[in-house]
Amino acid sequence: MELESLEKCLEENIPENLLSDVQRILYGRNVPILEIHPDAKILSSHHNFDIQGYRFNAASEQLRAPRIVRVGIIQNKIILPTTARLEAQRDKLHELISHIAEAAFHNGVNILCMQEAWPMPFAFCTREKQPWCEFAERAEDGPTTKFIQQLCRRFNMVIVSPILERDERHSDVLWNTAVVIDNTGRILGKHRKNHIPRVGDFNESTYYSEGNTGHPVFETAFGRIAVNICYGRHHPLNWLMFGLNGAEIVFNPSATVGALSEPLWGIEARNAAIANGYFTCAINRVGTEVFPNEFTSGDGKQAHKEFGHFYGSSYIAAPDGSRTPGLSRTKNGLLVAELDLNLCRQVKDMWGFQMTQRLDLYSYSLSRAAELDFEPQIVR
Repeated sequence: MELESLEKCLEENIPENLLSDVQRILYGRNVPILEIHPDAKILSSHHNFDIQGYRFNAASEQLRAPRIVRVGIIQNKIILPTTARLEAQRDKLHELISHIAEAAFHNGVNILCMQEAWPMPFAFCTREKQPWCEFAERAEDGPTTKFIQQLCRRFNMVIVSPILERDERHSDVLWNTAVVIDNTGRILGKHRKNHIPRVGDFNESTYYSEGNTGHPVFETAFGRIAVNICYGRHHPLNWLMFGLNGAEIVFNPSATVGALSEPLWGIEARNAAIANGYFTCAINRVGTEVFPNEFTSGDGKQAHKEFGHFYGSSYIAAPDGSRTPGLSRTKNGLLVAELDLNLCRQVKDMWGFQMTQRLDLYSYSLSRAAELDFEPQIVR
């Protein structure tokens, strides 16, 4: 039986007089709870997903008004078994997301992001090309993009939609891609996953290569956003570049399992928020996905049909190091957070990380490290 959530475990087992201090040490300053709209609660109950809301405040300023934006992140299980017809699997996920997006709308969400490769099972463990490659679709006008465009127009919402992309303009190759669609339904652009894992059952390089879109930041009506897809969260320079390009909110849509990465999960996106002076939104899928055929990954383990448990625990972190509690480890969920983007500059002014980061020094050092004749600076 899987643990439902770390937060629930703490609340049930830490004495009440100590709990607030434990939470402060683990999660930073208190993040006030955001009231959930009654219509969203009804949708949550009818469609069996959790919903939580929090607020990140900034200090009042004399020369700038608050810059308030609400973001939502969605974690979910697949609905039909992986043996079902592909179109039916995708359609059921579309249907679920439409209900959760409506709940986000009722809570005033301006920007919404789903988990990595959300319209399909995370089949990249199998190394099988068929039928899984059939889930790939065009970023510009595939069925998922068209579906999301309708939601954007209906709810006046920017939506980040991570998909398996089929690039028909360039020899039909596949990419792990996030499509960014603005609140009018216009495609702002896309970003392709920069770092591809080669660890455990994450056999993704069988399907797609490292992305070629750099580190784009998308100027939306509600703030500047970027997308650091899954494994990119393990690479501090990846986070850094989104910050250098002006991001105020960076989404990290992911699919990762407890046996591999859970001890790292609560650290990496939060640390990136601190180091780079922006908000981060860490999103992970939920559940255990079973595939028809056994697979191995050259790690000595017996052949198996499942990846392991995707542990959810999606959360949002602020540049001052505070963060929300995580969503459940076992249930579908929507996490809503109200952000005052003024906090980004306030934290930069306080800590001075950007002023003291010495890009000139590291630019030279990294350029040298990339040369074939590089010699490490070791003094003997």
